Amino acid sequence: MSGMRRAACRPKIGDLATSDVVVRLRTPEGRDEWLYCHSGVLVAGSRYFADRLSEDWPTCQILGSRYCVEVYCQELDLSSHVTSLRLLYAAEPCSRFGVRGALGVLQAAVHLACPHIAAACVDYLESAPWDEADEEEILRTIPCLGPQYECVLARLRPIDPAPVTGIFLSAFRHATSMHSPQELKSAAQEQLEYMLTEDDDAPLLVFDDDIIRSQVKDCVTALLNRFSGFMSSILMKQKEAPLGGGEGDVQQEFHSLVSDISWVCQILSKLEMMKCVVVYWVGVSSDVVEAVDKVCGGIDFLKTRLKVIEVSAKVLEAIAFGNIVLPTEKRFDSVNVWIGFARRTKPLIGHPEHDDDDGDAEAPKINLDSEVWQSLESAIVSIVLTLPSNSQADILSDWLQLKHAKYPDLTEAFEVWCYRSKVAKRRLSFLSHANRVS
Repeated sequence: MSGMRRAACRPKIGDLATSDVVVRLRTPEGRDEWLYCHSGVLVAGSRYFADRLSEDWPTCQILGSRYCVEVYCQELDLSSHVTSLRLLYAAEPCSRFGVRGALGVLQAAVHLACPHIAAACVDYLESAPWDEADEEEILRTIPCLGPQYECVLARLRPIDPAPVTGIFLSAFRHATSMHSPQELKSAAQEQLEYMLTEDDDAPLLVFDDDIIRSQVKDCVTALLNRFSGFMSSILMKQKEAPLGGGEGDVQQEFHSLVSDISWVCQILSKLEMMKCVVVYWVGVSSDVVEAVDKVCGGIDFLKTRLKVIEVSAKVLEAIAFGNIVLPTEKRFDSVNVWIGFARRTKPLIGHPEHDDDDGDAEAPKINLDSEVWQSLESAIVSIVLTLPSNSQADILSDWLQLKHAKYPDLTEAFEVWCYRSKVAKRRLSFLSHANRVS
């Protein structure tokens, strides 16, 4: 009963009969909002009003029989100031106003020096979920309010290096594992790539620790070993008996493994750790092509063939740029293998995945980014031109004997070989002279 009496006796904002103060909220645009308030409530909850209504304040306007306190604010902040004044009378949970509303009330509370209201807004903002627009608004607002409110920004602050390293390594294990749920694996691959991307912001992680590199290499080695074991089982079973009804599952697993290797290449190229994949892929190129031809012979399995092209393009690109140094024989064998594979695969592009029975509707077509084809062709040309003249001649001879030598286009390599061959005796004549002298 006593609580009910106190609630009944508590003054209410806007009560003309008991009000002794008028708060005039004014904006540069000419808005003039009058709120009939009570000095006891204002002084108790706001240092701003405590100062303005004290005897130490030099002047105080009078409207009728009431004191008048003018508060100037921007037009957009007017409603937040009204809300803050109402909260001095009856506290309400800030969650009612949402993140943007609570942020506006916090600004007004800081302006009017209402510590309890400000604290309630801070508690809510710290615990409430934010969307991207909320984050941007908070980043614009909070730093202007003072250091005591920067605790709201805790979830946006840069993280210490140690947790980042731990998260990266754990996510990398999921991204290269065959046992992780597909949704987690996809998210790990996507976010790890984002963490290492150089855009407007620096990469989240800098690899200057040999231990980190070692653990990454261990994960990649495990992935490549699984792929080798999988290929061996395919080739062995194919020799014993043709693949049966489980061919679809085999192709799906093949596609998954090659996709993981393709993703690993993207990450390792950013970490300057491509050597382990390049050396491996060059060593198993012939087996890969044989396994693909066995399992993915038709247009239905073109996606897997294109994934193999992606990996090969990245591997050959690393060799062509001189990032990975390989012996001449390995370069010759590798480029020969992938020229043939690319030549057989490229014509399949543009074919529909499935033939429609009625022939009316167009089936979806599978394609590969033109940049991948271009980078593969450029890498092949560059590698061919690093080979001894006779090795170049062997490759170009095979290419020129084709009736339709469309892809890869080795015209540039052919032109360079012709020029080098024609001027070779003159350019290297000094060697003959030196040998005679010696």
